[in-house]
Amino acid sequence: MPRLDRIADALDFIRPILSIPFEIRIGLRYTRAGRRARRRNAFISFISAISIGGIALGVMALIVVLSVMNGFQREVRDRMLSVIPHVQIEAFDGVLNDWSALAQRASAEREVLATAPLAQAQAMLVRGDVVRGALISGIDPARETGVSDIAQHLEGASIDALGPGQFGIVLGRELAHALGVDVGDKVTLVAPEGTLTPAGMIPRLKQFHVVATFASGHYEFDSALALINLSDAERVFRLAGPTAVRLRLRDMQQAPQVAARLARELGPQLLVRDWSSVNRTWFAATQIEKRMMFLILALIVAVAAFNLVSTLVMTVTEKHADIAILRTLGASPGSVMAIFMIQGALVGLLGVGLGVTGGLLLATHLETIVPAVEHAFGIHFLDPSIYFISELPSDPRAADIVPICVISLVLSFVATLYPSWRAARIRPAEALRYD
Repeated sequence: MPRLDRIADALDFIRPILSIPFEIRIGLRYTRAGRRARRRNAFISFISAISIGGIALGVMALIVVLSVMNGFQREVRDRMLSVIPHVQIEAFDGVLNDWSALAQRASAEREVLATAPLAQAQAMLVRGDVVRGALISGIDPARETGVSDIAQHLEGASIDALGPGQFGIVLGRELAHALGVDVGDKVTLVAPEGTLTPAGMIPRLKQFHVVATFASGHYEFDSALALINLSDAERVFRLAGPTAVRLRLRDMQQAPQVAARLARELGPQLLVRDWSSVNRTWFAATQIEKRMMFLILALIVAVAAFNLVSTLVMTVTEKHADIAILRTLGASPGSVMAIFMIQGALVGLLGVGLGVTGGLLLATHLETIVPAVEHAFGIHFLDPSIYFISELPSDPRAADIVPICVISLVLSFVATLYPSWRAARIRPAEALRYD
Protein backbone atom coordinates (compact mmCIF):
# COMPACT_ATOMS: atom_id res chain seq x y z
CA MET A 1 0.00 0.00 0.00
CA PRO A 2 2.74 2.58 0.76
CA ARG A 3 4.25 1.90 -2.66
CA LEU A 4 0.88 2.44 -4.34
CA ASP A 5 0.46 5.68 -2.40
CA ARG A 6 3.88 6.86 -3.61
CA ILE A 7 2.97 5.97 -7.20
CA ALA A 8 -0.32 7.85 -6.85
CA ASP A 9 1.49 10.88 -5.43
CA ALA A 10 3.97 10.78 -8.32
CA LEU A 11 1.13 10.60 -10.82
CA ASP A 12 -0.56 13.55 -9.13
CA PHE A 13 2.70 15.49 -9.47
CA ILE A 14 3.27 14.53 -13.10
CA ARG A 15 -0.33 15.01 -14.26
CA PRO A 16 -0.19 18.89 -14.33
CA ILE A 17 3.10 18.68 -16.24
CA LEU A 18 1.62 16.32 -18.80
CA SER A 19 -1.35 18.63 -19.22
CA ILE A 20 0.97 21.40 -20.50
CA PRO A 21 0.83 21.54 -24.33
CA PHE A 22 3.72 19.65 -25.85
CA GLU A 23 4.73 22.71 -27.92
CA ILE A 24 5.60 24.57 -24.70
CA ARG A 25 7.44 21.57 -23.23
CA ILE A 26 9.57 21.08 -26.35
CA GLY A 27 10.20 24.83 -26.72
CA LEU A 28 11.43 24.97 -23.13
CA ARG A 29 13.60 21.91 -23.74
CA TYR A 30 15.23 23.49 -26.79
CA THR A 31 15.82 26.69 -24.85
CA ARG A 32 17.57 24.95 -21.97
CA ALA A 33 19.43 22.24 -23.86
CA GLY A 34 21.26 19.65 -21.77
CA ARG A 35 24.99 19.36 -21.29
CA ARG A 36 25.47 16.94 -24.20
CA ALA A 37 23.38 19.11 -26.50
CA ARG A 38 25.35 22.18 -25.47
CA ARG A 39 28.60 20.42 -26.42
CA ARG A 40 27.17 19.63 -29.86
CA ASN A 41 25.71 23.09 -30.43
CA ALA A 42 28.11 25.34 -28.59
CA PHE A 43 28.08 27.92 -31.38
CA ILE A 44 24.26 28.08 -31.45
CA SER A 45 24.21 28.50 -27.67
CA PHE A 46 26.81 31.26 -27.96
CA ILE A 47 24.72 33.14 -30.57
CA SER A 48 21.64 32.71 -28.38
CA ALA A 49 23.51 34.14 -25.37
CA ILE A 50 24.66 37.07 -27.53
CA SER A 51 21.03 37.72 -28.51
CA ILE A 52 19.94 37.70 -24.87
CA GLY A 53 22.82 39.98 -23.89
CA GLY A 54 22.15 42.36 -26.79
CA ILE A 55 18.48 42.72 -25.92
CA ALA A 56 19.34 43.21 -22.24
CA LEU A 57 22.01 45.81 -23.08
CA GLY A 58 19.66 47.73 -25.39
CA VAL A 59 16.82 47.77 -22.89
CA MET A 60 19.17 48.77 -20.08
CA ALA A 61 20.66 51.60 -22.17
CA LEU A 62 17.20 52.87 -23.08
CA ILE A 63 16.04 52.93 -19.47
CA VAL A 64 19.19 54.63 -18.16
CA VAL A 65 19.42 57.27 -20.92
CA LEU A 66 15.72 58.18 -20.79
CA SER A 67 15.86 58.30 -16.98
CA VAL A 68 18.82 60.72 -17.13
CA MET A 69 17.01 62.88 -19.71
CA ASN A 70 13.94 62.91 -17.46
CA GLY A 71 16.16 63.91 -14.56
CA PHE A 72 17.71 66.80 -16.50
CA GLN A 73 14.28 67.97 -17.63
CA ARG A 74 13.00 67.83 -14.05
CA GLU A 75 16.03 69.76 -12.75
CA VAL A 76 15.71 72.51 -15.36
CA ARG A 77 11.95 72.69 -14.84
CA ASP A 78 12.34 72.98 -11.07
CA ARG A 79 14.98 75.68 -11.49
CA MET A 80 12.67 77.60 -13.82
CA LEU A 81 9.78 77.28 -11.40
CA SER A 82 11.92 78.60 -8.57
CA VAL A 83 11.74 81.96 -10.37
CA ILE A 84 8.65 81.92 -12.60
CA PRO A 85 5.11 81.23 -11.32
CA HIS A 86 2.86 78.32 -12.21
CA VAL A 87 0.30 80.73 -13.74
CA GLN A 88 0.59 84.45 -14.54
CA ILE A 89 -2.26 86.85 -15.31
CA GLU A 90 -1.22 89.95 -17.27
CA ALA A 91 -2.99 93.04 -18.55
CA PHE A 92 -2.82 93.77 -22.27
CA ASP A 93 -2.70 97.52 -21.61
CA GLY A 94 0.23 97.11 -19.19
CA VAL A 95 -1.38 97.81 -15.78
CA LEU A 96 -3.94 95.94 -13.67
CA ASN A 97 -6.37 98.48 -12.24
CA ASP A 98 -7.52 96.38 -9.29
CA TRP A 99 -5.06 93.54 -8.83
CA SER A 100 -6.32 92.60 -5.34
CA ALA A 101 -9.83 91.89 -6.66
CA LEU A 102 -8.30 89.88 -9.51
CA ALA A 103 -6.17 87.91 -7.05
CA GLN A 104 -9.25 87.21 -4.93
CA ARG A 105 -11.14 85.89 -7.97
CA ALA A 106 -8.18 83.68 -8.92
CA SER A 107 -7.94 82.36 -5.34
CA ALA A 108 -11.48 81.02 -5.70
CA GLU A 109 -9.95 78.36 -7.95
CA ARG A 110 -9.39 75.34 -5.68
CA GLU A 111 -5.93 74.59 -7.13
CA VAL A 112 -4.56 78.07 -6.27
CA LEU A 113 -2.44 78.19 -3.11
CA ALA A 114 -1.05 81.74 -3.19
CA THR A 115 -1.09 84.95 -5.23
CA ALA A 116 1.35 87.85 -5.52
CA PRO A 117 1.51 91.09 -7.56
CA LEU A 118 4.28 91.84 -10.05
CA ALA A 119 5.43 95.00 -11.84
CA GLN A 120 7.85 94.11 -14.61
CA ALA A 121 9.73 96.27 -17.10
CA GLN A 122 12.94 96.38 -19.13
CA ALA A 123 15.72 98.71 -18.04
CA MET A 124 19.47 99.20 -18.11
CA LEU A 125 21.81 98.82 -15.18
CA VAL A 126 24.98 100.91 -15.13
CA ARG A 127 28.09 100.47 -13.03
CA GLY A 128 30.96 102.70 -14.08
CA ASP A 129 31.45 102.20 -17.81
CA VAL A 130 29.64 98.82 -17.80
CA VAL A 131 26.05 98.76 -19.07
CA ARG A 132 23.78 95.73 -19.06
CA GLY A 133 20.17 95.26 -20.03
CA ALA A 134 17.98 93.65 -17.38
CA LEU A 135 14.43 92.57 -16.69
CA ILE A 136 13.36 94.41 -13.56
CA SER A 137 10.72 92.67 -11.45
CA GLY A 138 8.97 94.67 -8.77
CA ILE A 139 7.74 92.27 -6.09
CA ASP A 140 6.01 92.31 -2.73
CA PRO A 141 8.52 90.50 -0.46
CA ALA A 142 5.80 89.39 1.97
CA ARG A 143 3.79 87.63 -0.77
CA GLU A 144 6.59 86.59 -3.14
CA THR A 145 7.66 83.63 -1.01
CA GLY A 146 4.23 82.10 -1.58
CA VAL A 147 4.54 81.98 -5.39
CA SER A 148 8.27 81.36 -6.00
CA ASP A 149 11.33 79.87 -4.32
CA ILE A 150 13.64 82.76 -5.17
CA ALA A 151 14.12 83.59 -1.48
CA GLN A 152 15.81 80.21 -0.96
CA HIS A 153 18.55 81.07 -3.48
CA LEU A 154 19.56 84.47 -2.08
CA GLU A 155 23.15 85.15 -1.01
CA GLY A 156 23.47 88.16 1.27
CA ALA A 157 20.43 89.66 2.95
CA SER A 158 16.99 88.05 3.04
CA ILE A 159 14.23 89.01 0.67
CA ASP A 160 12.73 91.23 3.41
CA ALA A 161 15.62 93.65 2.78
CA LEU A 162 13.68 94.86 -0.28
CA GLY A 163 11.70 97.33 1.80
CA PRO A 164 9.55 100.02 0.19
CA GLY A 165 11.38 103.29 -0.36
CA GLN A 166 14.79 101.81 0.47
CA PHE A 167 15.67 101.21 -3.18
CA GLY A 168 17.42 97.92 -2.67
CA ILE A 169 17.99 95.53 -5.53
CA VAL A 170 18.66 91.79 -5.83
CA LEU A 171 20.72 90.76 -8.87
CA GLY A 172 21.23 87.43 -10.56
CA ARG A 173 24.72 86.11 -9.92
CA GLU A 174 25.81 86.26 -13.56
CA LEU A 175 24.35 89.77 -13.95
CA ALA A 176 26.23 90.90 -10.84
CA HIS A 177 29.47 89.41 -12.19
CA ALA A 178 28.94 91.15 -15.54
CA LEU A 179 28.46 94.50 -13.79
CA GLY A 180 31.36 93.84 -11.45
CA VAL A 181 29.32 94.44 -8.29
CA ASP A 182 28.80 92.58 -5.03
CA VAL A 183 26.52 92.91 -2.04
CA GLY A 184 26.77 96.44 -0.64
CA ASP A 185 27.74 98.09 -3.94
CA LYS A 186 25.55 100.52 -5.85
CA VAL A 187 24.19 100.39 -9.41
CA THR A 188 22.29 102.94 -11.43
CA LEU A 189 18.99 101.96 -13.02
CA VAL A 190 18.12 103.73 -16.26
CA ALA A 191 14.40 103.61 -17.10
CA PRO A 192 13.44 103.29 -20.79
CA GLU A 193 11.17 106.36 -20.71
CA GLY A 194 12.87 109.66 -19.96
CA THR A 195 11.59 112.98 -18.63
CA LEU A 196 10.80 115.74 -21.10
CA THR A 197 12.41 119.06 -20.07
CA PRO A 198 13.09 122.37 -21.83
CA ALA A 199 16.59 121.03 -22.43
CA GLY A 200 15.19 117.93 -24.14
CA MET A 201 14.59 114.35 -23.12
CA ILE A 202 16.52 113.41 -19.99
CA PRO A 203 16.67 109.74 -19.01
CA ARG A 204 15.27 108.83 -15.60
CA LEU A 205 18.04 107.56 -13.36
CA LYS A 206 17.82 106.01 -9.92
CA GLN A 207 20.58 104.61 -7.79
CA PHE A 208 20.01 101.27 -6.06
CA HIS A 209 22.18 99.44 -3.58
CA VAL A 210 22.72 95.70 -3.99
CA VAL A 211 21.31 93.86 -0.96
CA ALA A 212 21.70 90.30 -2.25
CA THR A 213 22.38 88.11 -5.27
CA PHE A 214 20.70 84.87 -6.29
CA ALA A 215 21.71 81.78 -8.27
CA SER A 216 18.74 79.85 -9.57
CA GLY A 217 20.93 77.60 -11.72
CA HIS A 218 19.23 78.78 -14.92
CA TYR A 219 21.48 81.09 -16.93
CA GLU A 220 18.61 82.98 -18.57
CA PHE A 221 17.43 84.27 -15.18
CA ASP A 222 20.80 84.55 -13.46
CA SER A 223 22.16 86.78 -16.23
CA ALA A 224 19.21 89.10 -16.85
CA LEU A 225 16.85 89.26 -13.86
CA ALA A 226 16.83 91.83 -11.05
CA LEU A 227 14.34 92.20 -8.19
CA ILE A 228 13.24 95.42 -6.48
CA ASN A 229 10.34 96.35 -4.25
CA LEU A 230 6.94 96.73 -5.93
CA SER A 231 6.42 100.32 -4.76
CA ASP A 232 9.94 101.27 -5.93
CA ALA A 233 9.20 99.78 -9.37
CA GLU A 234 5.96 101.74 -9.62
CA ARG A 235 7.79 104.99 -8.79
CA VAL A 236 10.74 104.41 -11.12
CA PHE A 237 8.68 103.24 -14.09
CA ARG A 238 5.71 105.53 -13.29
CA LEU A 239 3.18 102.73 -13.15
CA ALA A 240 -0.28 103.07 -11.65
CA GLY A 241 -0.13 99.53 -10.30
CA PRO A 242 1.19 96.00 -10.88
CA THR A 243 1.40 94.65 -14.41
CA ALA A 244 0.61 91.03 -13.47
CA VAL A 245 -0.60 88.67 -10.77
CA ARG A 246 1.35 85.46 -10.16
CA LEU A 247 -0.24 82.23 -8.90
CA ARG A 248 1.16 79.16 -7.15
CA LEU A 249 -0.83 75.92 -7.56
CA ARG A 250 -1.06 72.75 -5.50
CA ASP A 251 -0.19 70.63 -8.55
CA MET A 252 1.90 72.34 -11.21
CA GLN A 253 0.84 69.71 -13.76
CA GLN A 254 -2.67 71.18 -13.55
CA ALA A 255 -1.41 74.61 -14.65
CA PRO A 256 -2.63 74.37 -18.30
CA GLN A 257 -6.15 73.40 -17.19
CA VAL A 258 -6.28 76.08 -14.48
CA ALA A 259 -5.01 78.72 -16.93
CA ALA A 260 -7.65 77.74 -19.49
CA ARG A 261 -10.45 77.96 -16.89
CA LEU A 262 -9.25 81.36 -15.64
CA ALA A 263 -8.93 82.68 -19.21
CA ARG A 264 -12.57 81.78 -19.90
CA GLU A 265 -13.72 83.31 -16.63
CA LEU A 266 -11.71 86.54 -16.77
CA GLY A 267 -12.39 87.33 -20.40
CA PRO A 268 -10.25 88.42 -23.37
CA GLN A 269 -9.00 91.64 -21.78
CA LEU A 270 -6.50 89.65 -19.67
CA LEU A 271 -3.70 87.32 -20.78
CA VAL A 272 -3.43 84.12 -18.74
CA ARG A 273 -0.28 82.03 -19.27
CA ASP A 274 0.99 78.91 -17.51
CA TRP A 275 4.60 77.86 -17.03
CA SER A 276 4.55 75.29 -19.84
CA SER A 277 3.36 77.82 -22.43
CA VAL A 278 5.93 80.42 -21.37
CA ASN A 279 8.73 77.90 -22.04
CA ARG A 280 6.97 75.92 -24.76
CA THR A 281 9.92 76.02 -27.18
CA TRP A 282 12.35 74.57 -24.65
CA PHE A 283 10.01 71.80 -23.53
CA ALA A 284 9.16 70.94 -27.15
CA ALA A 285 12.88 70.71 -27.97
CA THR A 286 13.56 68.38 -25.04
CA GLN A 287 10.66 66.14 -26.04
CA ILE A 288 11.98 65.89 -29.60
CA GLU A 289 15.45 65.04 -28.28
CA LYS A 290 13.97 62.37 -26.05
CA ARG A 291 12.02 60.80 -28.92
CA MET A 292 15.06 60.79 -31.21
CA MET A 293 17.23 59.25 -28.50
CA PHE A 294 14.58 56.58 -27.99
CA LEU A 295 14.58 55.75 -31.70
CA ILE A 296 18.39 55.64 -31.89
CA LEU A 297 18.78 53.36 -28.88
CA ALA A 298 15.84 51.21 -29.97
CA LEU A 299 18.00 50.19 -32.95
CA ILE A 300 20.28 48.38 -30.49
CA VAL A 301 17.30 46.33 -29.31
CA ALA A 302 16.22 45.75 -32.92
CA VAL A 303 19.67 44.45 -33.94
CA ALA A 304 19.82 42.15 -30.92
CA ALA A 305 16.26 40.94 -31.49
CA PHE A 306 16.93 40.08 -35.11
CA ASN A 307 19.99 38.08 -34.03
CA LEU A 308 17.30 35.63 -32.99
CA VAL A 309 16.68 35.00 -36.69
CA SER A 310 20.15 33.50 -37.19
CA THR A 311 19.92 31.61 -33.90
CA LEU A 312 16.57 30.03 -34.75
CA VAL A 313 17.57 29.32 -38.36
CA MET A 314 20.59 27.35 -37.13
CA THR A 315 18.42 25.60 -34.54
CA VAL A 316 15.88 24.63 -37.18
CA THR A 317 18.66 23.31 -39.43
CA GLU A 318 20.09 21.19 -36.61
CA LYS A 319 16.64 19.91 -35.56
CA HIS A 320 15.47 18.70 -38.99
CA ALA A 321 15.27 15.11 -37.80
CA ASP A 322 13.37 16.04 -34.63
CA ILE A 323 10.90 18.10 -36.64
CA ALA A 324 10.37 15.23 -39.09
CA ILE A 325 9.71 12.76 -36.26
CA LEU A 326 7.23 15.14 -34.66
CA ARG A 327 5.44 15.51 -37.98
CA THR A 328 5.24 11.73 -38.47
CA LEU A 329 3.81 11.40 -34.95
CA GLY A 330 0.96 13.73 -35.92
CA ALA A 331 2.22 17.20 -35.03
CA SER A 332 0.70 19.85 -37.29
CA PRO A 333 2.77 22.56 -39.05
CA GLY A 334 1.22 25.08 -36.66
CA SER A 335 2.51 23.09 -33.67
CA VAL A 336 6.03 22.97 -35.10
CA MET A 337 5.88 26.70 -35.75
CA ALA A 338 4.69 27.30 -32.18
CA ILE A 339 7.68 25.36 -30.74
CA PHE A 340 10.25 27.68 -32.28
CA MET A 341 8.18 30.79 -31.63
CA ILE A 342 8.09 29.82 -27.96
CA GLN A 343 11.84 29.31 -27.96
CA GLY A 344 12.48 32.75 -29.50
CA ALA A 345 9.91 34.43 -27.25
CA LEU A 346 11.59 32.97 -24.16
CA VAL A 347 14.96 34.34 -25.30
CA GLY A 348 13.38 37.78 -25.81
CA LEU A 349 11.58 37.63 -22.47
CA LEU A 350 14.79 36.69 -20.67
CA GLY A 351 16.71 39.51 -22.36
CA VAL A 352 14.02 42.09 -21.57
CA GLY A 353 13.82 40.90 -17.95
CA LEU A 354 17.57 41.18 -17.47
CA GLY A 355 17.63 44.58 -19.20
CA VAL A 356 14.83 46.03 -17.08
CA THR A 357 16.42 44.74 -13.88
CA GLY A 358 19.85 46.10 -14.77
CA GLY A 359 18.46 49.39 -16.10
CA LEU A 360 16.41 50.09 -12.97
CA LEU A 361 19.34 49.22 -10.72
CA LEU A 362 21.60 51.60 -12.61
CA ALA A 363 19.00 54.37 -12.93
CA THR A 364 18.11 54.32 -9.23
CA HIS A 365 21.74 54.19 -8.03
CA LEU A 366 23.40 56.68 -10.40
CA GLU A 367 23.99 59.06 -7.50
CA THR A 368 26.42 56.52 -5.99
CA ILE A 369 27.74 54.86 -9.17
CA VAL A 370 28.75 58.05 -11.01
CA PRO A 371 30.81 59.53 -8.09
CA ALA A 372 32.57 56.17 -7.70
CA VAL A 373 33.48 56.13 -11.42
CA GLU A 374 34.62 59.77 -11.27
CA HIS A 375 36.78 59.04 -8.24
CA ALA A 376 38.25 55.90 -9.80
CA PHE A 377 39.24 57.56 -13.10
CA GLY A 378 39.81 61.11 -11.85
CA ILE A 379 37.24 62.70 -14.17
CA HIS A 380 34.13 64.89 -13.78
CA PHE A 381 31.13 64.28 -16.00
CA LEU A 382 29.38 67.48 -14.87
CA ASP A 383 31.46 70.52 -14.00
CA PRO A 384 29.37 72.55 -11.49
CA SER A 385 30.81 75.82 -12.83
CA ILE A 386 29.33 75.02 -16.25
CA TYR A 387 26.18 73.00 -15.59
CA PHE A 388 25.30 74.19 -12.04
CA ILE A 389 24.60 70.50 -11.35
CA SER A 390 27.12 68.38 -9.47
CA GLU A 391 25.22 65.08 -9.65
CA LEU A 392 23.82 63.22 -12.63
CA PRO A 393 20.03 63.38 -12.19
CA SER A 394 17.88 60.33 -12.85
CA ASP A 395 14.12 59.96 -12.96
CA PRO A 396 12.93 56.51 -14.16
CA ARG A 397 9.27 56.59 -15.15
CA ALA A 398 6.82 53.79 -15.83
CA ALA A 399 5.58 55.76 -18.86
CA ASP A 400 9.00 55.13 -20.47
CA ILE A 401 9.77 51.64 -19.15
CA VAL A 402 6.49 50.01 -20.19
CA PRO A 403 6.77 51.02 -23.90
CA ILE A 404 10.42 49.89 -23.90
CA CYS A 405 9.40 46.44 -22.63
CA VAL A 406 6.46 46.14 -25.03
CA ILE A 407 8.46 47.21 -28.10
CA SER A 408 11.37 44.91 -27.22
CA LEU A 409 9.07 41.92 -26.77
CA VAL A 410 7.24 42.69 -30.03
CA LEU A 411 10.55 42.90 -31.92
CA SER A 412 11.65 39.58 -30.40
CA PHE A 413 8.35 37.98 -31.38
CA VAL A 414 8.52 39.32 -34.94
CA ALA A 415 12.08 37.95 -35.28
CA THR A 416 10.80 34.42 -34.58
CA LEU A 417 8.18 34.39 -37.36
CA TYR A 418 10.36 33.59 -40.39
CA PRO A 419 12.49 30.76 -38.84
CA SER A 420 9.37 29.23 -37.29
CA TRP A 421 7.56 29.38 -40.62
CA ARG A 422 10.52 27.68 -42.33
CA ALA A 423 10.47 24.94 -39.67
CA ALA A 424 6.76 24.35 -40.27
CA ARG A 425 7.40 23.83 -44.01
CA ILE A 426 9.91 20.98 -43.52
CA ARG A 427 8.70 17.74 -45.12
CA PRO A 428 9.30 14.61 -43.00
CA ALA A 429 10.34 12.36 -45.93
CA GLU A 430 12.98 14.76 -47.21
CA ALA A 431 14.28 15.49 -43.73
CA LEU A 432 14.71 11.77 -42.87
CA ARG A 433 16.10 10.71 -46.25
CA TYR A 434 19.77 11.08 -45.21
CA ASP A 435 19.33 10.44 -41.45
